[in-house]
Amino acid sequence: MKNPLATLVSWQYRTGQLDGWTAYHLAAGAFLAKIFMSLNWSDFWVVMGVFIIGVAWEIFEWFVEGDEETYGTKKAWAYNTASDLIVETAIAWWMVL
Repeated sequence: MKNPLATLVSWQYRTGQLDGWTAYHLAAGAFLAKIFMSLNWSDFWVVMGVFIIGVAWEIFEWFVEGDEETYGTKKAWAYNTASDLIVETAIAWWMVL
């Protein structure tokens, strides 16, 4: 039987959800959350702040890089964008728990 976690990670690599930039999005989410926490933002606004900045970054990235030009297909771009937003928001949520 194939390991379910290995199957998930393999699928994420194939669809473009995990790439070299995923770690940077994770680090940025943690860094921004720490800044917002030091500014005494509520837990909700810490997470929302990271999410809002993440969306703004993805919009900027789309204007600069495009979608199919960089990722090959719109589907791969959508998977990558969703993954980036999920990891940076999830780390912020984890930090406020």
